Order: sequence, then C-alpha cells, then structure tokens
Amino acid sequence: MLLPIYIYGTGVLREKAQPVDLETEEGKEERLQQIKELFRNMYETMKHADGVGIAAPQVGVSKRMLIVDGSDLAEDMPELKGFKRYMINPVVTMESAETAEYSEGCLSVPDIHADVTRPKTIEVEYYNENFEKVKETFTGFGCRMVEHEMDHLDGHMFVDRVSPIRRKLMAAKLTKLQAGKVRTSYKTVTTSKNR
Repeated sequence: MLLPIYIYGTGVLREKAQPVDLETEEGKEERLQQIKELFRNMYETMKHADGVGIAAPQVGVSKRMLIVDGSDLAEDMPELKGFKRYMINPVVTMESAETAEYSEGCLSVPDIHADVTRPKTIEVEYYNENFEKVKETFTGFGCRMVEHEMDHLDGHMFVDRVSPIRRKLMAAKLTKLQAGKVRTSYKTVTTSKNR
C-alpha cells in the first residue's frame, strides 16, 4: 500500500523515533506482522517515489526503522548491486574520522540537493527484516544512504548538515515547503494540508 510521504516542516520528522519492541512476549507475533507490513508499505512507497531510502518517520511513523536499496544505482555504482537493507533499531557503533562529501536529496525535501560531509565508514548494529541481529560495516555510497536514513530516526535532516551559506541560499525553498507549497509525483503530507 502506498503511504503519503511527510514533507519538511511536519512535526514527526523532528521527533526522536522510538525503538521497536522486539522483546516483549505479549502480542509479539502481531507486532512482528505489523513491522513486516510497514516494511512492505515503506518499500512500495519508496520505489513509487523513485527513492533509494526511506525511514519510518517519513511515512508518519515515529519508529526506528529504515530501508535502503541501492540496486537501481548499480549500473553507475557496481558496488551497490544487491545492496538492500531493512534495519530495525540501528545503532552506529563506530564511525571513521575520515569524511566524504556528496550531494544529497530527500523525498521529504523535494527539489533540493546539497553537498553534505559525513563519515566515510560506519559500523552499525541492527535487526534485519527477519529480526536477526546484524553487525555490519558500510563504506562508499551505501554508507551515505544508511547515514542519511539514520538521521531521520533522530529528527535530523540533510539540510541541517549543510554549510551556513548554503542553508541561507535554500531558506526560501525550505519556507515554501513548510508552508505546504510542494509538487511531487507522490502523495504527501505537509503542515498545511494533505495532498
């Protein structure tokens, strides 16, 4: 099922998302089914919007869940062939001092792109879509995708990480988004209206 994507200015994008409860036995099977259904809906929504990543807050759910899928970029970036991750409660356990800069965009901030500097390598512990604990090291563009989506889980967005000058240059566009003036090919939720 396609879900609306929440746009810059909506409150859920600035909340610290809550951990997903995978431990409590009472109602566990039903919760696990709900998680799988949300992942299916998030993935369908992301693909429909031509995205390569999506976090649960972007569909209005303040839970620590995200998906990244770089397989559509594999022609230009062969290292992304088969790169698809479903993450529940991800935690960065290591990040490199070495950084890399790359232009980023976001389904929740349509038509705005900016260079963002992030750690070049990170190590993440998370639960996958089968609820198995995983520890994985990410580098390259896959790392960038995971870092970008993990920011959403803490109420941060890529526009928070740009230089002050660049932020000033994009201020008018961000104000329009906050006012609900947005055109996309996908359904959205803004502070002023639903589309």
